Order: sequence, then C-alpha cells, then structure tokens
Amino acid sequence: MKKRLLLIFAAMFFAGNCAMYAQIVNEDIDNENEEEEVEEVEVPAEDEISLTDKEGNEEIIEFPEAMTYDLDSLLNLYMSKTYLAIPGDCEMKNENPTFSKEVYIERLSRIPSVMELSYNDIVQKFIDRYSGRLRYSVSYMLGAANFYMPIFEEALESYQLPLELKYLPIIESALNPKAVSRVGATGLWQFMLGTGRQYGLEINSLVDERRDPVKSSYAAARYLRDLYRIFGDWNLVIAAYNCGPENINKAIRRYRADKGRTENETITADDKDYWKLYPYLPGETRGYVPAFIAANYIMTYYCDHNICPMTTRLPSQSDTIVVNKNVHIEQIAGVIGTDADLIRSLNPAYRRDIIPGATKPSAIRLPIADVGRFIDNEDSVYNFRATELLTRRAVVDVNDDLPTFTRSSRSSYSRNGRYSRRNARNRGRGGASVTVRKGQTLSEIAKRNGTTVAKLRRLNGIRGNNIRAGKKIRVR
Repeated sequence: MKKRLLLIFAAMFFAGNCAMYAQIVNEDIDNENEEEEVEEVEVPAEDEISLTDKEGNEEIIEFPEAMTYDLDSLLNLYMSKTYLAIPGDCEMKNENPTFSKEVYIERLSRIPSVMELSYNDIVQKFIDRYSGRLRYSVSYMLGAANFYMPIFEEALESYQLPLELKYLPIIESALNPKAVSRVGATGLWQFMLGTGRQYGLEINSLVDERRDPVKSSYAAARYLRDLYRIFGDWNLVIAAYNCGPENINKAIRRYRADKGRTENETITADDKDYWKLYPYLPGETRGYVPAFIAANYIMTYYCDHNICPMTTRLPSQSDTIVVNKNVHIEQIAGVIGTDADLIRSLNPAYRRDIIPGATKPSAIRLPIADVGRFIDNEDSVYNFRATELLTRRAVVDVNDDLPTFTRSSRSSYSRNGRYSRRNARNRGRGGASVTVRKGQTLSEIAKRNGTTVAKLRRLNGIRGNNIRAGKKIRVR
C-alpha cells in the first residue's frame, strides 16, 4: 500500500539486490528500545585510514566528515525516533562476509550507472568501513532513504543528471537533514552559505533553505550541472563538489606542469583523469570519490553484508498554507493541538521557529488533518502568546562552550572554506573542558568543539553513547 506526502516526502520504494530499501510498517514504534538496541553494538568511529603502497610509503586518507558522525546523532532526529525502527524480522548479524577482489569488481560493474565506478584498494577500504564499523549507520540510512531518495531523484532527473548522484548526501550528511559541518556547511547537501545563495537558496537569521530537502536538492542539481559543464567528467564533478572547482583546476595545472605541458597546450582527457590527479588533490577530497563509489556499493549490496534496513513508517500526508503575518511554530501547535516537533520536522528551513510572513508571504507545511483547524482558528493562532513568542531572544552564556576563533584557528580552514581536521589536530592541546548540558549528545559536543566523538571517548574514558548532564568532560 502506497502513501504519499505532498511535495516533501514521497512514498516511493527502491528495489535493492534482495529487498526494498526498507519495509513500510504501520505499527507504533518503541523509540527507547530502538536506541538501546543499536547503542549496545555501536563501535566508535575513527576519522582516517592509512594505506601502504608497493614501495612501502604510507598514505593517510581522511574520511568525509559524515563518516565520523556518531550514530546517536542520527537516531535522536525527530524523524528517526518517530518513523524508523529496528527491523523485527531481519537478523542483523555482526559477521561481515569478505569477498574476493573479483566479486567486488563484478558487483560494481552490475550497478546501473553512467558514471565510472572503479575498484581499487582505496575503494575497498571505504567499502570495509561502511560494511563494518558503520553498518548500523548504513541501516539508518537505508531506512531514511525512503524519505529522501524520491526527492533527490526527482531533482536530478529534472536536470537530466545521473541518478547515482543521489548518493552524494550519504557522504555529505549521512542523510541527516540537520547536519552542520565544522565550517558551517548545512543540510543534506552541505551547502556553504555563499554557494547556497548563489544557487537561489534564501539564508538569513530566520530562514535557511539549505535545510529544506526539496529546495536544497534542486539547488544541488543545478550546481552539479554547472560543474559538469566545467569539467565534463563526473569523478571530477564529485571531487569539485567537495573541495571547490578552483582546487580541481589547481590540481590539473600541477599535474600538467609535472608532465611538462605548457599552458598553451590543449587540456586532454588524460589531464582530467581523477586517479591521475589524485596525488594533487586536497587530503579529504582524495577519499571523496572512493567514498562515493563505496556508498553506491553498500546501498545496493547491503544484504550481502548482513545489514538490515531500519523499517520505515511513512508520515501522514501534509499540505501547505500561506501566511501573511509572522507566526511562531509554538503558536500553531498551542492552538491546533499538533506536536511542535512534528511541525518543525515538516518545516526545517525555519531556523528559529518563526515563519516570517510579515516580510513576504511564507508557506507553512502541516499535516492535512490540521490544515482546516489552522484556517478555522487563524486569528487565535496569531494572538496566542504573540508577545512572548515573537519578541523573545535566546539567552546564551558567554565563554561557555561556544567556539572562539583566534588567529591560529584560521589556519584550519582552506581557501575553499573546507575544514582540515589534520590542521585542527595540531592546534591547542591545552586540555580544555566543557560541562555537559541536559539533552546534549557526544556528537553535538564534538561538532561544537571541533573534534570527533572517538576522541572525546578516548580523552574521557567514555564507553557507549550515554553521558550525564552536569559532568565535565575534556574536549582536547
């Protein structure tokens, strides 16, 4: 039985090699059991891998930031707690089968793709990571795919782009719509502020359309289209999405210079071969295309690695109404009796819970059953706690655990705005600590302080994901 969410969520299903991405169920979900079952088997993530070439030289490759996210940050999302659950009829085995090189090559060749899905030792390392340490995060992403993949595919199809690009948000955000990187890249597609505005996304103090799954997906499709017009090679497009086109052009220039080619000579296909440019690329970007190939692999062959998708109960249908006055989400929830968190999940672009209808007509998405109640009680909604909710400002503690940007910290940012974890590791080892606030997770503390969950665990001897509010923990 199919259900469909108007505009934002579509109940489309995608066949994998042995099952749909996730089963659709209607029964209620026990959120506490869901988190406990997964937390017991979660393995701390690391943020890099090492490879040794035939000459014995070691290479360190950084994981994309989303591959270091702690599982609890994904399971604590409203959509996860409400609509996803551990599958009851699929045994999630801890055994991760290993296969021969020929099997991986053959499987990658069977994925319908116009893009080159190469196999090598680097790709294998990323496949091993997804099928091993990140297998429970993959289980989450397979379930969340029912929410987001239809949106991604529709946006990509509208610009006639390869549908395989729908897996970019796997390595950008781990399908976390609230993801914010250390440098401020935001949303499923991890747009930086400038690029988001360049591609038509509204971003201000009240609205951030990078958080909107639909609008950000169409903006990402336009950006990917433009990158392909520049490079004409999909591997370079994917790399440029990570590090910026200027860094790809710099890598091409350096490669050509090492080959003795002059600037007047025509750029050839050889000059735009990702694997030949590989040594000239920024550190994290070297792992980006291999991670993309591995994401395509694991989202297709998860069953062969004993990974069970989380079951999905699709949200009820929703629709939009337009408001011409400022209105707070808690005003709507308080009058029509709808869960405020549900309204927030349907309207992720409103960053401070205020829909700024007074500035320009603004749309608010509500469950269909609540649209009529809003219309019938619209005046009451606008008047409910208006002074309190529309004029209050958040109170923050100065010098608590908010990041401080100093001259030395600027060096951790590359020219293209990306954050280098390696540079960050080498700065400030003075043993700073923060106090855990109620409701905070390890992943939130790690992001706020420019570190990783794995390092917080090591510094503080923490096992698992549970931390006590009021406890002081070291962040470096």
